[in-house]
Formats: sequence, structure tokens, C-alpha cells
Amino acid sequence: MRLHRLEIEGFGPFRERQVVDFDAFAADGIFLIAGRTGAGKSSVLDGVCFALYGGAPRYEGADKRLRSDHCAPEDPTTVSVEFSAAERRWRVTRSPEYERPKLRGPGLTTEPHRAQLDELVDGEWVGKAARPVDVARELDEILGLSQQQFLQVILLAQGRFAEFLLAKNDDRQRLLRKLFGTRTYEDYQNAFEQRRKDAERALTAAGDGVGMLLGEAERLTRETAGDEPSADGTPSTADRFAEVERAVQRAAYRAETSARERDAADTAHAAAEARHRAAATLREKQVQRVRARTALAALESASGAIDHDRLVLERAVAAEALRTSIDAAARAEAAASRASAAEQLALTAWIAAGERPDAAGLGIRIAQLTGEIAIATAAASAESELAAAENAVVTTRETCAEFTALLGRIDEARAGLPERLARLDEQIRLHTAAAGALPAAQAHRDEVAERLAAAREAEQLAGARNDADAAHAVALTALERAAATVNALLRQRLAGHAAELAAALVDGGPCAVCGALEHPAPAPLTDTVVTDDDVAAAEAQKDHAADAERSASGRARLARDAHAAALARAGGESVETLETAMTAAEVALVAAADSARSRDRLQAERDELHATDEAAATEREALAAELVEAQTALARHEAQAAGARATVDAARGDFASVSARIAEATRLRSLAQALEDAHAESSVRAAASADAAADLAVRIESSGFVDAAEATSALRDAGERTALDARIRDHDAALRAERDRLRELELDLAGEPDDPIDLEPLSTALAAARDAWSAAVDAAVHAAQTHERLRDLHARAVQAHATIADLADEYDVVARLANTVAGKAPNTHRMTLESFVLAAELEEIVEAANLRLQDMSSARYRLQHTDARAARGAASGLGLQVMDAHTGQARPAQSLSGGETFLASLALALGLAEVVTARAGGVKLDTLFIDEGFGSLDDDTLDLAMRTLDELRQGGRTVGLISHVAAMKEQLPAQLVVEATAQGPSVIRQDSALPV
Repeated sequence: MRLHRLEIEGFGPFRERQVVDFDAFAADGIFLIAGRTGAGKSSVLDGVCFALYGGAPRYEGADKRLRSDHCAPEDPTTVSVEFSAAERRWRVTRSPEYERPKLRGPGLTTEPHRAQLDELVDGEWVGKAARPVDVARELDEILGLSQQQFLQVILLAQGRFAEFLLAKNDDRQRLLRKLFGTRTYEDYQNAFEQRRKDAERALTAAGDGVGMLLGEAERLTRETAGDEPSADGTPSTADRFAEVERAVQRAAYRAETSARERDAADTAHAAAEARHRAAATLREKQVQRVRARTALAALESASGAIDHDRLVLERAVAAEALRTSIDAAARAEAAASRASAAEQLALTAWIAAGERPDAAGLGIRIAQLTGEIAIATAAASAESELAAAENAVVTTRETCAEFTALLGRIDEARAGLPERLARLDEQIRLHTAAAGALPAAQAHRDEVAERLAAAREAEQLAGARNDADAAHAVALTALERAAATVNALLRQRLAGHAAELAAALVDGGPCAVCGALEHPAPAPLTDTVVTDDDVAAAEAQKDHAADAERSASGRARLARDAHAAALARAGGESVETLETAMTAAEVALVAAADSARSRDRLQAERDELHATDEAAATEREALAAELVEAQTALARHEAQAAGARATVDAARGDFASVSARIAEATRLRSLAQALEDAHAESSVRAAASADAAADLAVRIESSGFVDAAEATSALRDAGERTALDARIRDHDAALRAERDRLRELELDLAGEPDDPIDLEPLSTALAAARDAWSAAVDAAVHAAQTHERLRDLHARAVQAHATIADLADEYDVVARLANTVAGKAPNTHRMTLESFVLAAELEEIVEAANLRLQDMSSARYRLQHTDARAARGAASGLGLQVMDAHTGQARPAQSLSGGETFLASLALALGLAEVVTARAGGVKLDTLFIDEGFGSLDDDTLDLAMRTLDELRQGGRTVGLISHVAAMKEQLPAQLVVEATAQGPSVIRQDSALPV
């Protein structure tokens, strides 16, 4: 064990938080805790002891004033120690019970004793126990030392330094047992005692065992053969042995025969299973081949249509590049046709009026024929076209209105889509964010569920722990009562010895004690006489009570460990708190799952809206194109109607009819003017149509199409082209895959029939083989078990019959060994096996201690181990005495002076630490504190002691010394200085320069 760090606040003379870094002294190996008397040097070690054990050696009275008197009511009191043990680093933090202000309202309340144990795991402190009782139990396993043992081996506090040297044998045995882990030898002792009892019971039961074993064998033989019990009297033991031996031979033959039948059935079953498995595999491949052939035929039959689609797609892609030129040439040609028609119409009307088609002289003719020809021709033409034009206008206007209404409805339906999509996107974003917490919610719910289960288990185990503790308390009380009974009987026995001797006196005979022949006042017999049998019986009851106490203690420890483990897994929280947390975790998990489902539903809705919008956009484009064409026709019809109406109106003038006045002249003039305008428009439109046709012809020539009509027929819209391409790709991929799969199957099934084979005969054969194998296995197992049981019964009967005579001798040997190991007669030293082992360890401790004691005492003193028999039933073999070289006589350790006791105790403590450290599996002592005694040494002896302590630094041990001796301050540069401030509280300075 090694101390690393101490933090102390509100404890002893320390009010403010003080920190001691023991690792800072690792390089020096030895350091001094210095300060004036009363400053608080020993309080540093009190803090270490309080943190580890919840108590301090100087505060064990009724008034345990661990809290600093300098603290204000609201100041905390805590002590924290970091230490290493068994290659693991720990931190224990404690607070004593003290009064503090209430959180609400006036007055004080009691802050209970608190403790916390943490372990450093991967750089993080992980909680291991959070209650004082749990922390104490964990530290007991970790440290391996009780508080008293800790004070005798590691922290040699004031008033406790010489306890190990001056301890009684029983106390020294308890300490050594804990240090060296020798309780297992006590288990050996108990095991030998149990073996003695077993041998005694075996000796008693051996005679009945032979007949019972033979009877069991005969019953098993009858059950196997199906026979009834024989009525021919009682056979002899030899006959019964012979009959059982024959039954064993018959059972062996049946077991061997059954085993051969089982192996044959197993071989037949394996062969049938292999044939069935191979046939099933073949049938599966045959079925797959049929499916592949059918699929391939279907794909190949569709190849013609796919080739046609491929050609249509290729021509559509090529024609798409000519779409703009074709549309432009069509529009120009339509405009030229309309202009040419208009010109031809005007020319026809002009000719119909009896005029020559002389375009060059048209202007002159108009001027000449300003009257009759123009008026008649224009008026007649306008009146004949006006009704048809107006009907066309009405029809075309209704068509435009219908298209406009359809476009309005489509636009109205699409107008709300962006807003709906935005709302859907926002909802999807929110649900996606909420659904992202699903894994964490699941993990949290599982963690809370595990902790809740552990908390419920802890509640159940709390009752078992309390019951086990109560049972242990009852067993401990019974043990104490039995021990008290033994002690009382021993005292009565010793008091009755004199009366027993007096009862044996004879007048004139010598006294067995003094040899006198006269016996004037023999001791009278008491009313109650205690015999050795009474003492032995009481000791037996005490041993039984001790066994019961150890068993109850083990069960109580297991119950406490199980409860603490469950409580630690629950994180120290109650079932109610964890049930609330579980409800919240399940609510969060359900919310996250609902959000995930809502997110998927909204995404599907958004995709459907996008598809609907795209279809509506395509339909709108088609309607818009048709509307443009209708509007163009309407404009044309309206222009025609307007022109005709204007012509009629102009020809009529202010008169009721055209023919009444200037109809003929107006008609001719209008026709001439119309012809001139139509001729100009037709020329312009014809030139534009020629240019567009020439451009289209050039592009058609380089495109591979014969003419524009062929290119126009090859055009397809974007959706149709996409569908064609997808259909072609899917067909090609499926065709390749089916061909590859069929090729592999044909290779695997080369030479096999096309029709799938029938598995029914093989399945029937496999089932029959399996049933035969199962029956053979059952028969073989039963025959083997029967043979083994009969052979075992026969062998045990033979052995029991042959060894009855040996059981008595075996019992004598076992009983003598058990009594010797237990320290009873014939063991004259009364040393148990454990005491014998510990005596050997004590001899090594004494040997290690003498290496230093000889130097420190100038070769005058040596410690000696004595195995003298102890009185009053105390443990023997663990005595200590001091050999004085000046007198040549051994003397008790209690006869040494104060300084000599200090040196001997120091040497013994150091020897104990070295031997314990050297033992594998023992407690490793890497830190040692000494808190007294140096002031009792003269300068030379102090120098010897310091040299001895300086040697302890080897092996990485750190030694802390508490003293105010000036010479030690000069010799030890590494110092921990405790100073009392002017205000009262003390502070700690490390290395006399670094404030902590």
C-alpha cells in the first residue's frame, strides 16, 4: 500500500483546505513532519487514519471531536486520501458527523457521517461505494488490515508504537494471521476434524453398507431381466457376490452388443442423411434451371419490340435536334400560305369585276376606276364574307375561353403547391431532428431499465442482508456465551484442584504437593465439581458455536456483498426515482419513434406532390400551345370580319344601300387596293418561307432524314424518350443476368434430367434411419448405464467388505492427526497448525528485526522468539523476549527502558514490514509513518536510528517521521511543516518552501 495525496479541511487544527502530496517525497524516500508542539503534526496522520477507517487513535473517547473548533457553522469538514493497493489507485473521502445550519429556517441540523470510495479507471474517477458501511466493507477487502493493525504496521501513532512488541500472544496471532493470510490453515484444521468425524461415521456404517450395496445390485438385476424375487430362503454373502458378478458380465455383454448396433445405426443414418441432402440440392438447382429457361424465353420473345423501341429512340434523339427548324419553317409556310391566299382572293375578285390582272398598272387603274368597278366588287365581296367571318370569330373565341379556363384551373391548383411543400419540408425537418434522438433514447431506456432492475434486486437483497446480519449476531452471541461457559468451568476446575488433592490424602501418607505426613487443614470439596469431561464438553460446544459463527459470518458477508453490488449497479438511487426516470425514458423513446414514422409518411407525401406538379406542368404546356394557336386564328378571323365590315360600311356611306349610289365605284376601288396590299404581303411572306425552307433543307440533308415530314414523325416528348430508354436498359440487363444464371445452372446440371427429381422416397428412408438410430442410441445408453451401475455396486461392495477391518486403523490415524493439528493431546506445545506456521513467520520477522536492532543497540540487544506453552488456554508459540548481551540472560520486553523500547519496537516494526512485503500475496507496505520516541534517544543512538531509517528508502518505500528534534530537521531536507497561524488555525507547508 502506498499513500499519494491527502486533502484535509475543517479537521483538527486545520480550518482551510490543506493538501499534502506524498508523491513529492518519493525521490527522497524519507521526510520529516515538523512543527511546534500543538501545531497539529499528529493530526496529519489522524486525517489519514480517519479517511481510511472512520476514526483516529487520539479521538476514541466519548467526545469524538474530529471537527475543527476553528470552523464556522457553515464550514465543511472533509478528509480525502488517495492511495494505491494491488496495482489499483483509490480515493476515499469522509466527513464526520457535525452540526451545520439548516438549509431552510433558523437553527442547526446534524450532518451525518458520509463516505465515498472512488477508483481511478482510464484517467476517470469511478464511484464504487457511497455509504460508510459499504465503504468500510470495500476498504477491508482492499487494505487487508483493520485499524488496529494499520496502527501497528504502517502508522505507528502516539501511544501505539510498542504494542506489537508488548502484545499478548493472542493479539499478536490475530495481527500475523491478517498479514500473512494464514486462516487457510485454520480451514485445514477444520477439514481434519471433519475428516475425523467422517471416519467415525464410516466405521459405524461400514457393516450395513455391504448388504445394502448387494441388495441394490440384485434389485437392478431383476429389473433388467424382468424376474421376480426368489423365494428359496436367504443365500449366503458369497453366493450373493457370485450372482452379482455374473450379472455384471451379462450386463457388459448387453452393453457391448447395444453399442455395436448403435454404431451401425449411426452409420446408416449418416448415409441416408447425405443422400437426402445431395438429392435436395440437385432438385433445387433443377427447379432454378426451369425458372431461368422460362424467364429467358420471355425476355427473348420481347427482343423484337425492344429493338423497335431502340430504333424509335434513336430517331427521336436525332429529330429532337431539328425541332426548332421544323417549327420555324412550318410557321413561315403557314404565314406565306395565308398571304398568298389573301392575294389570290383579291386577284380573283379583281378579275371577277372584269379587270385585267395587271399588277404594274394597278395604281393607275385604281385612279382611273375610282367609281363603279371598285365599289361593286368591294361591296359584293365584303357582304358575302362578313357572316362567315363573324361565325368563325364566335367559334374561335369560345375555344380560347375554354382553353383559358382550363389553364386557370391548372394554375389555381398549382398555386398552393410551393406553400404545401414548404410546410412539408419544415415538418420533415422537425421530425427528422426528433427522430435522430431515437438511438440515444433507446440506449438511455435500456440503461435506466438495468439500473431499475438492480435497484429492485437491492431492495430484495436488503432483507436477506438484514436476516444474515441478525443470524450472525445470534451466532456470535452464542459463541461468546459458549466461550464464557468454558472460562467459568476452567476457573471452577482450577479452584477444585485443591479439594481433589485433599480428598486423596491418607493419614500418615505424604502430601503430593509438599510431602508432609500431617494434614491439619485439607481443602473441603465444593458443591459443584467440574471434571475434565465437563470442560471437554464445553469446549466442544464452543467449537460448534465457532463453526456456526464462521458460517453465519460468511453468509452475512456474501449477503452484504450482493446487496452492495446491486446498489452500485443501481447508481445508489431508489426504485421510486428510477421508476420515474424509466417512465420519462419510455415517453422520450415513444416520441422519437413517432417522429420517425411521421418523417417517413411526410416524405412520401412530398414525393407524391412533386409527381402531381410535374404532370400538371406537362398538361399546361400542351394547353398553352393550343391556346396560342386558337388566339392566332381568332385574331385572323377578327381581322377578316373587321375588314369586311369596314368595306361594307365604306361602300354604303350615308345612303341606305351601296347599289343606290356609289356601290360599284367603291367596290372596284376597294378590290384594287386589297389586291395591291395582298401582293406586297405575299411577297414578304414568300421570301421568309423560302429562307426557312432552305435552312430546313440544309439541316435535313445533314441529319439523315429524307424530308421534314419524316423528321416530324420521328419526334417524341421527353417523358416518352425517358420511358423508352429505361425499358431498353432494363431488358438488356435482365437478359444478360438470365443468360449468365442459366449458363451456370446448365454447367452444374450437365447430364441431369430436366424434370425435378422426387424427394419423397429419400425423405421416408431418412426418417426411418433416424428413428432406428434414436432407438439404438437409447438402448445403448440404457445398457451402458445398467452395466456401469452394476459394476460400481459390485466394486463398492467388494471394497467395503474388504476394508471394514481397516477402518478402525484409519480412524485412529485420522483422529490423532486432527487432535495434533488442533493443538490437543498428543500435541504437548498446544500449538495449532496455524500457530506453527505463524511462529515460523515470527522467527523471520525477529531475524529481520535483529539486523537493525543490533546496530541501533550497539550489539547489546537481540529479540528472541519463544515457543513456550502459554497459560490459561492462550495461543502458544508466538512469544517474544529480549536477549541482553551484557548479562547473557533473556528478559521480557516489558523490562526495557523507554528509549530501548523505542529502538526494539522500531526494529520489530521494520522487520515485520519487510517480511510481509516479501511474501507473495501478503500486504505490500510502501509507506511508513512513525509518530513518537525520537526525543528519548541520545545523539549517538539517534544517529544509528536515522541511518537505519535511511536504509528503508531502498525498494521505493517512503517513510514519514514526526518529531521536533532539531538534529532531525538538519538531517532531513524533505519536510512537511505544520504551523499555527496567529488567528489559531494551522496550515501546512511542503518542503519548507512550497505553500500548499
